[in-house]
Amino acid sequence: MKKLFQQYYINLFLNDRLFAALGFCVMLFLLKFFFAWLGDVPEIVTGVLLILILVDVFILYRIEQGIEAQRFTSKRLSNGDENPIQIEIRNRYGFKVKARVIDEVPFQFQLRDKDFKLNLKPADIKSIHYNLRPTKRGEYEFGFIRTYISSPLGLVSRRYNFDGAKVLPVYPSFINLGQYELMAVSRHLTELGIKKIRKVGNSAEFNQIKNYVGGDDIRTINWKATARKGGLMVNTYTDERSQNIYCVIDKSRVMRMPFEGLSLLDYAINATVALSKVAMLKEDKAGLITISEQVGSIVPADRKSAQLGNIMNVLYKEKTRYLESNLEALYSSVRAVIKQRGLLVFFTNFESLSALQRQLPYLKKLSKYHLLVVVFFENTELKSLSTDPAKDVEGIYHKTIAEKFIYEKKLMVKELSKHGILSILTPPQKLTINVINRYLALKAQQRI
Repeated sequence: MKKLFQQYYINLFLNDRLFAALGFCVMLFLLKFFFAWLGDVPEIVTGVLLILILVDVFILYRIEQGIEAQRFTSKRLSNGDENPIQIEIRNRYGFKVKARVIDEVPFQFQLRDKDFKLNLKPADIKSIHYNLRPTKRGEYEFGFIRTYISSPLGLVSRRYNFDGAKVLPVYPSFINLGQYELMAVSRHLTELGIKKIRKVGNSAEFNQIKNYVGGDDIRTINWKATARKGGLMVNTYTDERSQNIYCVIDKSRVMRMPFEGLSLLDYAINATVALSKVAMLKEDKAGLITISEQVGSIVPADRKSAQLGNIMNVLYKEKTRYLESNLEALYSSVRAVIKQRGLLVFFTNFESLSALQRQLPYLKKLSKYHLLVVVFFENTELKSLSTDPAKDVEGIYHKTIAEKFIYEKKLMVKELSKHGILSILTPPQKLTINVINRYLALKAQQRI
């Protein structure tokens, strides 16, 4: 009895049409006091309404499961990307119904607009599509798919709850990795904004001898093979492989700054995943080091198939810290872990020249043994402030200060260059493209 009561009471809701009808009945009873000729009309109308309510409840509840709904998502969500969500709903009633579908998305999104209305014919199946863009890594819990069904009478609604609590992890951005892989293999990286790099000379790694075809460099003609075959033969070369490519991520307080919902740390993590993928496609070894007031995670460089998954599993848990980075500890770890010369891409941020100069001695030590690329960020808000025309004295003051900070960032690039350290000063949204560009350029120039 208790179960029956819960089923009929908790999952039964009154519709606006019923409230309107009840209001009409109340009005008839009030008018009866002034117009006696109405007689039994209010009672008859109320009785008919009660019968219709019972009929509506009966046809909605005579089938135990009149509606089916299911949510389809990937096993994990991609941070900073639009993730497709699909809800499929099926009508098992023998008549047309109106459905209101509310998807309880994770609280991190703070969304209350995933409310959809649709009409379903008998045996009809419809799909609802929408996207979610998470801006933080971690676990996201979906709630119920709450579906409210109304019959053609439309007096009451029956609620169905589907797909209870479901937890999905949000990993560093991986949705666009397929694009980078396809573009890298087909050498059309320019379509993604990645520049085509002209090679300087040939790599030292020999590949094979092949027949000469129009367009081959005549400087690569192998005269001995040509004499043996009686036709022109040329040597072919490939990029040097199995080089160590390490992404070093600063987790200190300077990486907490937000941009378009993501922190600078998240941008660095997403760029690290993309760069590691491209490096392994180029048959290099990808590795990872994180640093804050102490050395965090270390993933030794490797090119095995599971390496990208290992890197993503480590980055999934990383969070910013509140202290300044200890580059002395980083230098010691790099010397202990990385035995061969490789490329170090150091993701950090400097807001002042003095902050850079504090860390410069350790950066110089790192660049002595490895090819070091320091990646730090433009403050895009300051840049837009410096370009906007000043309207008053206060505006002139703000514009001057913004221009000073922008100029100081350019001085940092020159300061690093003066000590033989490569750098990338980039806006956050272009970080991944600019980092991959620099890696491909250094690879083509044989500087690694």
